[in-house]
Amino acid sequence: MHETSLGGTLRDYLSGDEIDETTFEEFRQLLVKLLVEEKGYPKDRIKAKVLLSYSVDGENFERPIDYVLYDEQGKPIFIIMFCAGNVGTFERETVCAARLVDGGPVPYALVTDTMDASLMDVKSGERIAWSMDAVPDYADLVDMVAKVEMKPLTDEQREKQTRVFHTYCGFVYGTCCSESC
Repeated sequence: MHETSLGGTLRDYLSGDEIDETTFEEFRQLLVKLLVEEKGYPKDRIKAKVLLSYSVDGENFERPIDYVLYDEQGKPIFIIMFCAGNVGTFERETVCAARLVDGGPVPYALVTDTMDASLMDVKSGERIAWSMDAVPDYADLVDMVAKVEMKPLTDEQREKQTRVFHTYCGFVYGTCCSESC
């Protein structure tokens, strides 16, 4: 299933701007509201639809990451990706995005359809928690991040992660309607 416009608009929770209403945007808005209002995430440190730009065989691509959380210094520390479908099938793509995000890699990533979620340890690539209870409170996440040392990817690691990520994007994200949605 791919994302399509529903022809209307809704108010973006983070910016207050009117944005296109799509088949999945309401779920994203509920997710970020949960992060801020129930889990204590600072609203001003969450950025929506952060573009992950990459190149494969000389061709440039972009894929939005639904939400990126930044620390006080502006360094990304956590990404959240919304998926439509079985959460487990999006885990590897999410880990790759977390390793490739500009300023990263980040230590933890979350993939969710807003019914289930996988909290991923980006360093190992392993799922460390499952269900919507896996969404960490902000204070817990900050403590978790402080305990992890993330090193930048080598050029070889970046190339491999980029190819894996691109494969997932081609099968999952890039298959819908000329990538316009």
